Amino acid sequence: MIRKRADFLAANRGKRFVTPNFVLLAHRRRPDHTIAADDMRYGITVTKKIGNAVARNRMKRRFRALLAECLPDHGIAGVDHIMIGRKTAQESDFAIMKADLEKGLKFLAKKLGQTG
Repeated sequence: MIRKRADFLAANRGKRFVTPNFVLLAHRRRPDHTIAADDMRYGITVTKKIGNAVARNRMKRRFRALLAECLPDHGIAGVDHIMIGRKTAQESDFAIMKADLEKGLKFLAKKLGQTG
């Protein structure tokens, strides 16, 4: 899991995929990075614009569950994946969010030049 601000800022320079519920960023790490080249990492960002602590924590839990299901099959090796929460009128169904995440991972794999 990504926790350092510098890693989040680096990922912000990568490719992005936007959905109504979240923004997915993907950034290939430098070859000399301390993390192994074939490892997949993820980070989650949910700002106070989303709502109170209960709403933010619920969104983060849902994102962690989505990533746990999708990254092993659709994730891109050697890439940092960042999910940024977006405020919506109502919470989306988990299956819809999962489909969006899978679609986003496939799109970003193409953009980063890797078949997936």
